[in-house]
This record gives sequence, C-alpha cells and structure tokens, in this order.
Amino acid sequence: MKRRHAIGLGAAGIAGAGAGFAASRLLPEPSAQAADPAAEAIEFYGEHQAGIVTPAQDRLHFAAFDVITSDRDELIDPHTAAPPPPPRRGGAHFAGPGGASGGDYYAPPDDTGEAQGLPPSGLTLTFGVGPGLFTDADGADRFGLAAKRPEALADLPGFPLDDLDPAISGGDLCIQACANDPQIAVHAVRNLARIGFGTVAIRWSQLGFGRTSSTSLAQATPRNLMGFKDGTANLKAEDEDLLAEHLWAPEGDGAAWMTGGSYMVTRRIRMMIETWDRTSLAEQEAIIGRDKAEGAPLSGGGEFDEPDFDAVHDGAPAIAVNAHIKLAHPTSHGGARMLRRGYSFVDGSDELGRLDAGLFFIAYQRDPATGFVPVQQALAQNDVLNEYIKHTSSAVFACPPGVADADDWWGRALFE
Repeated sequence: MKRRHAIGLGAAGIAGAGAGFAASRLLPEPSAQAADPAAEAIEFYGEHQAGIVTPAQDRLHFAAFDVITSDRDELIDPHTAAPPPPPRRGGAHFAGPGGASGGDYYAPPDDTGEAQGLPPSGLTLTFGVGPGLFTDADGADRFGLAAKRPEALADLPGFPLDDLDPAISGGDLCIQACANDPQIAVHAVRNLARIGFGTVAIRWSQLGFGRTSSTSLAQATPRNLMGFKDGTANLKAEDEDLLAEHLWAPEGDGAAWMTGGSYMVTRRIRMMIETWDRTSLAEQEAIIGRDKAEGAPLSGGGEFDEPDFDAVHDGAPAIAVNAHIKLAHPTSHGGARMLRRGYSFVDGSDELGRLDAGLFFIAYQRDPATGFVPVQQALAQNDVLNEYIKHTSSAVFACPPGVADADDWWGRALFE
C-alpha cells in the first residue's frame, strides 16, 4: 500500500481523515503530566465540532489551505473511511505509525517530533471549507460539489475602509487549532500541512495568543491589546437556546450536510497601537462605550449589565451614538448574534518600527448574512474606532457538524 493511502484522503488529512488523524494521533491522552485541567484532552467526537463552544484556550494556530490537485479521487482517498488504528498510549500522539523516530531510518519520520512528551493541553481542531472548494474563479465546478454549496457560504461583501491583502484572505479549506500550549497547536497544523503536501498547500496562517473572548460562563472576560475587556456580551456554551437560534445550522436550513454545523468568519484586524496609546482615557472610553477598569457600560452598572442607550449624562448621551458597543449591539441589527472566538497577535514591527499587532477576529454563526455582515456594515460606516484599526484579511468557511465516531470523518456528508 502506498504511504499516502495509508494516511488517508490522498495525503490531505485535513479534509477527511479527521477521526483517524486528529482524534487518534494528534490528540494526546491524559498522562501524568496532565494534572492541570488546562492540559487535559478535549473530546473529539460529538454532535458539533470541538473548538467552537469549547471554552476558549489561550493559543491559536490558524491555517487556510488551497487545494492544488484537480483530481477528486486524490482529494477524497477511498482509504479515508477505514477505521483508524487504536490510539497510542502515553505522551503525545504522533501523526503516523512510526512516530518521530520509530519508522524507516532512511525515510523522513512520520511525525515532526516537537510535541513528544507534552500533555494534550486542551487541543481542539476545527475544520472548515471555503467557497473556492466548490467552484473556481471562473465558476467551474471543481470536484462535482457545486450543487452542494450552501447559500450561506457566500463571499463576504466589501466593506468601507477594508484594506485586504488577497494573499492572506480566503482559502479552500481551513484548520483552527486551539490549545493552551502553542507548541501543541503548531505541531497539529505543521503535521497536517506536511501530510497534505502535493494535494493541499498553506495559503496563509496566523498565530494568536491571549483569547479575546470567553465562550463559557466559567471564564473571566479577557482584555484585548487596547486594554479593554473584550467579548462581555458574547454567546456562551451555556446559552443553549441562543446557540440553537444563532449558531448552529438546523435541519432544513440550506444544505443537508451542514445540519449541526456553523459558519466561520475570520478577519485580521491590525490595531494602530502607537496612535491608540497616545489617546486620552476619556476618549478611549467614549469610543468603546465602556469604562476601561471594569468593563461596565458608560450608562452605569457593572460589566454584565445591559447598556442603557437612552441614558443621558451632562446633557449628552452617556453612550455616544457612534460608540463601538452601540453599533455592535444586537438591538441595532434586529437581534443579530455571533459567537466570537478571536485572539490577539503581534507579528513583529513594520518598516517604520510600528507594531504589527491587533486582533485575529473569529466568529461563528448560523448565517453570516444575518450575523456578521449587518454588524460589520454598521461598524465600517460609523465606528470611530476605525481611526485606530485596519482590516487586512478576510475569509468565510462552512464548518460541518462533528465527527460521530471512529468510522466517521470530517465533512463526510459533503464528500460522499
């Protein structure tokens, strides 16, 4: 048997070998090193993919891929559906049976080896497909999937002030690897990209640190690089009724293969850090609409109290009509809600010595047209915060439902 067939999905394990590759090999099992809850393993199988409502981890490695083969059989290897081998015991799992040093001595190792001995660190892998997997730039059906493209998986419209770089936007497939140890997240994406060589190629990637939202009531609200608490009003895993309404694609809502899935929007938002740091505290708070110390709305109360947009202070609205929280609030968009799962990033400095830093925004929703798009249209047109930020990357992906068991795989209902 050819080595690529033994791996499954024509060496592009990211598109179909989810159960066999991710669950059994990339996700280490709890060990003596994993006494810390943050180091424990996250269940891979389930109705929904892990890494969406999972309590947000501290680190991110996100990668978007281009499918570079034109052969459907190569993309969807028939060996994908075979049951995966049983998980290896103890320490970090490997991306192949030979591990980092146990295979053919005169061949490249089956695993890159940097995660050996490390605990699972809460690793989750979340898989998505982009519009380009269905049709090419000329509208041609690439793999016989065009009729299965959901209406909700549409390219995002252009927004005022966008400064998007096509080289770091879009993608046919994506992997979101979240973990509490950056080396674990990097190891996962690195090995998936390595195994996919020749069938897929990384189009762009982003490292992130310091989650910028909480996805569980048990988590405290984090701060972004502007120093403000971020994601106070985010959807939470415990909000089951709201998740059913705003997050998960229900049966009969578009493509059948997306039932139980969700749509992901990513935006790389660079912050003009140096300009922001020279702005007065009063102006910063007015722009955001919350106080910087506690995250409470300027209309009064505590962090989690609903903003009162009718409140007046000294003859003027306590929260300005163009404040960020006013423009982003669900009441300004007919109740539009998203589950945010973003991360801060610092990618060095530019040629002028300014930090290339900001927010890698990730949001999941039932339909971007009723979730992200109306909110971003309002922010792009009127948010004073736009003086301090610049959107440089954009993408949208359909994330299918979870993997049921060891005989299942990512996106099976789409590809079969």
